[in-house]
Formats: sequence, structure tokens, C-alpha cells
Amino acid sequence: MKSILDNRPVLAKQVADVAEVAGYLWQKGWAERNGGNITINITDVIDDEIRNMKPISEPVSIGTTLPHLKGCYFFCKGTNKRMRDLARWPMENGSVIRILDDCSSYVMIADNPVKPTSELPSHLSMHNYLIGSGSSYKAALHTHPIDLIAMTHNPAYLEKDKLTYLLWSMIPETRAFCPRGLGIIPYKMPSSVELAEATVKELADYDVVMWEKHGVCAVGENIMEAFDMVDTLSKSAQIYLTAKGMGFEPTGTSMEDMQALKEAFNLPK
Repeated sequence: MKSILDNRPVLAKQVADVAEVAGYLWQKGWAERNGGNITINITDVIDDEIRNMKPISEPVSIGTTLPHLKGCYFFCKGTNKRMRDLARWPMENGSVIRILDDCSSYVMIADNPVKPTSELPSHLSMHNYLIGSGSSYKAALHTHPIDLIAMTHNPAYLEKDKLTYLLWSMIPETRAFCPRGLGIIPYKMPSSVELAEATVKELADYDVVMWEKHGVCAVGENIMEAFDMVDTLSKSAQIYLTAKGMGFEPTGTSMEDMQALKEAFNLPK
């Protein structure tokens, strides 16, 4: 069967990277059943042949209007599809969609009529914000890291930047590789426009956003970068929880040392 990836190595590589990350999410236990979602903006690698492809679905409402996405193309994990299957068969468990001129609906164009993730409003709202702000980020990831979600069940960690500073203090790499920290969104209904709007608001200050008792969203220039930030935060959470499990409160890196690290590496915040 002919695929949209045929003879398009750049597009094929981006989809292959999504498949690779999907496999990592499953291996880490962050993607139970159909948990988690991935979308990547592939507009810059779309050619005229793809632009002229006929849709393989009727228009579908996004549920919100996103003016910066007119004519954009995305590869999306399918709703009710498993990450472990996306890793093996990306074009059977994901789809390419085109945003229509009304900026509030989309059609599927390839390879199969796989309906995109149920969190599409949140994902596309993030992409709309990124384009509107002039960002070069093109990937959005949502996943369920066990350790980070567990920490959101403690109200003390839901205070602004409390979890950010705690995780930064566990290992210097976290301060360096997730320099904008972790935003927190109080629990909201999954797949809702309210969750999408809250996520976009947090992206003004953070690259990674925690949905209380639900999961993490991260954005990056590519899907590997988005994954790496979540992976780094998860490592810090594991260090903290391991120390607590050993019966002591970890001392953490001092604020003075973190400030020195910020200045040495010219980090934001």
C-alpha cells in the first residue's frame, strides 16, 4: 500500500522519531493502554503533491478556533491507539491531518482514517500558541510519568514553582536541560477546551506543564527534545523519592549553587 512517507525521507524521519519516542514511553511505563499523545507540526516538509491530496475524512470540528493554524499539517497519534503499537506501526496508529481555512476544523489526508488523539484541542492550542509567539518548537508530547504524577497528589507541590525548585535541586542536569522548569495546572477535565486554554497560558513561562493527577505536557523543537525534558524531570523525581524511601530528606542543591549554575550556563529564570 502506498504511504505518504514514500520517497519523502525528511517526513519519514520525523515519523520514525515519533515511533521511537512512543516505544520509550511504553518501556518506561508511562503509556498504559492508550495513554499519552504526540503531535508534530510537519507543515514545513509538505510538498505540493500532499497539498493537493484529497481528504479521506469529512471535516471534523476541533472545538475551538486557532487562527495561526490555517493550512497547517500535523502527524498525530490516534485516539484509543496504544503507544506500543504506534512504535511499531506509526501510519496504522497515527494520521496526517490538514487544518482547514476556518481554523476550527480538520480533515485526515493520510495514510488511514485514524481519528487523532482525544487531547487534540490541547495539542493544537499549544501549536497555535507556539506559531503565534514565533517559536521554532514543532513537537508536543503528553505522557503519564508515574513519579511526577504521584508528586501532584501532595498539595504542597502544587504551589507555584515549588516542584520546579525541588526537582532542579536534585541533580544539576535538571536545571541545565529543563531551564524553564515545570508549570502546574490544577485538575481539569481531560480533553476539555478549559484544559487546553490553561496549558497554553502556562507555556508562556514553561516548556513542561504538569496536569494535576493526570500527566505531563512538553513542547520542543522536535519530539526527542520534548521527551528529553520529561525524562530529565522524571530522573530528578526518582532521586527524590528514592532518598525518601531510604528514610531521609535529601538536602538538594542550594539556591546559591543553582544561581551559580544559571549564570555559568546563561540559563533563563
